[in-house]
Amino acid sequence: MNTVSRLAVILAACGIMQATVASAEPFSMGLWGDMPYAKANDAPAIPALIADINASDIAFSMYDGDIKDGSSECTDAIYTDAIAMFDSLTAPVIYVPGDNEWTDCHRTNNGGWDNIERLTHIRQTMFDTADTFGQTKMPVDHQGAPGEKFAENTRYSRDGAMFVGLNVPGSNNNMVADDDACTKKSARTPEQCAADNAEYQERDAANIAWLTDSFAKAKEAGDKGIMIVIQADMGFDVPETEDDDESRMPGKEGYAAFLDALMAQTEGYDGQVVLVHGDTHYFKIDKPLPDAFHTLANLTRVQTFGSPNVHWIRSTWTPRRATSLRSGR
Repeated sequence: MNTVSRLAVILAACGIMQATVASAEPFSMGLWGDMPYAKANDAPAIPALIADINASDIAFSMYDGDIKDGSSECTDAIYTDAIAMFDSLTAPVIYVPGDNEWTDCHRTNNGGWDNIERLTHIRQTMFDTADTFGQTKMPVDHQGAPGEKFAENTRYSRDGAMFVGLNVPGSNNNMVADDDACTKKSARTPEQCAADNAEYQERDAANIAWLTDSFAKAKEAGDKGIMIVIQADMGFDVPETEDDDESRMPGKEGYAAFLDALMAQTEGYDGQVVLVHGDTHYFKIDKPLPDAFHTLANLTRVQTFGSPNVHWIRSTWTPRRATSLRSGR
């Protein structure tokens, strides 16, 4: 379909990313991810999505991971196709990796690839320069040197707002909890699972360091809003009881340290924080509960659309006014 459908959501009550920069001009950016999936036959809808984004006036967009579905092979062509898709957009695109393109590649139905080798390939082919994707490119800050470890962690500041991309993927953040998780539907060896856990620990520490440094720089610059973009749904559903915090349950424990750091940094920040993620494939905006008794007034979660819902979200930054989010296809 070429018809464009939109749903506007105004978040004035949340005061998201409310700015006090008198000289800044309003600008918009886009949020999208978890597409296209071959299994869902999303490909025919992608040209309309790209055309709609290109027809907008966004300054840039951020893609929150999963350039393929979770049951297809992790061949080199998957990454080449994603680069072509991103470069078909006229505005810059900041890419954040998801689990389907590296964490899950060990699965037999993904071809039994080595997770860490696929992450290295992503870094060497998709983060080999300081520039974004898109027909119009822009340089952004990277935690690591081009092509090296943590090059995928990015940061971009504009007019009192900071946008941070972090490699925090689904599938428990690449943490292998036990022997069953290691071998289930997987071609991994015990040695590879041990290497995955070592990778998780190193990257988790790097993510927390980049997050902490980003908040420090935002405070120093006087930024009034920070948007953190990751792929994983870390577990924000409201618990049934005070003992059932989803974010600390089996299969989510790989996010505990990062989530603690995010909560601590948010509490110590006097601006607004927007956490954006994909992974779960349906649009949601809420005030997440990190535990049964604790919510943060300045933290808002935005969960982006995903296959088979091929849509995008428009986020508008307006000095002295609330951000609005609009979804489109």
